Amino acid sequence: MSESVLNVQVDLGPRSYEITIGSDRLSQFANAVAGWIPAPTSGVKKVAIVTDRNLAQSHLVPVATSLRSAGWEVCEIVLKPGEASKSFTVMQEMFDQLVDFKADRGTLLVALGGGVVGDAAGFVAATYTRGIPFIQVPTTLLAQVDSSVGGKVAVNHTRAKNLIGAFYQPRGVFVDTATLSTLPVRDYRSGMAEVVKYGMILDAEFFEYLEQHLSELNERDPEVLRYVVSRSCRLKADVVEADEEERTGLRAVLNYGHTFAHAYEALCGYGELMHGEAVSIGMINASRLAERLGMVDAELTKRQIALLSGLSLPVELPEGSDLNSDAILDRMKLDKKVLAGKLRFVLPTRMGHCEMVSDVAEEDVRAVL
Repeated sequence: MSESVLNVQVDLGPRSYEITIGSDRLSQFANAVAGWIPAPTSGVKKVAIVTDRNLAQSHLVPVATSLRSAGWEVCEIVLKPGEASKSFTVMQEMFDQLVDFKADRGTLLVALGGGVVGDAAGFVAATYTRGIPFIQVPTTLLAQVDSSVGGKVAVNHTRAKNLIGAFYQPRGVFVDTATLSTLPVRDYRSGMAEVVKYGMILDAEFFEYLEQHLSELNERDPEVLRYVVSRSCRLKADVVEADEEERTGLRAVLNYGHTFAHAYEALCGYGELMHGEAVSIGMINASRLAERLGMVDAELTKRQIALLSGLSLPVELPEGSDLNSDAILDRMKLDKKVLAGKLRFVLPTRMGHCEMVSDVAEEDVRAVL
């Protein structure tokens, strides 16, 4: 276990929780749970661990062993990897397994995996018996810096990503950065897109840090990654604390690039473009849209292209893509930020700051596309 653990507090009153960030500590998971979940009065401790097949023979073993050693009765729910698991069919199968396990409102649910597992497990936690406690154990970079923090849980509709969901906060987020050492390179790069996003929307100095440590990021330097994950979590926590359910518009800045990205993901077929890859392309689209509207100059877009390309992320749709602007615009109109049928985009005004721009003309979006 690492000598020190970094802690980020998400202050949401009665829904407050802690993010702990360390290395080589999955076998210590039960210790963290003991600090976050009160012992049941009945003495029976039940936990369902949701993960995917890629992790069933690796990360699941130390987590489940740790819990069983601490007296927990464990149910293992193993999903197929990929976005297809965020479907109502899979949700029904998960509910069935919980019923068979005789899970009740005191049963703990643990989401062990990437964003798909976190979303699917979180949605089940939010809805089974109208809510059971759950803990996020993100094992991908994307999940560690973004999707595990903030309480957004959802499943996909056949026509739009994350259309059916809820705001449901975890009881804690347990990050082990050692899981990143075995992450496939494409998944790792995908997570980096969200890291770059934080610099763009909230922290110009952080963006510059990423530019200055490009080689270390590509090499997965442990010390640099530790800082990157903790800083990203702190930045997201700040936004979530100020706008937990996207009521004021502040939290919407976290969707920089996502209006384009979600359309690309849906049209290409969920899983063809990884989320971070779509976000990378979407950020460049959004920056160019801001250029067209006179909000920023071309240099801002060039810096993003240089950093994203340096991280081997795409900055335009793949060659051979037959997506047309009509289809993309139709998908965008299903975006959660659409208001009264009008497109709204999160656009940069300078490095480290973005704003929601309402009623963007379709011709401007078409020009960018």
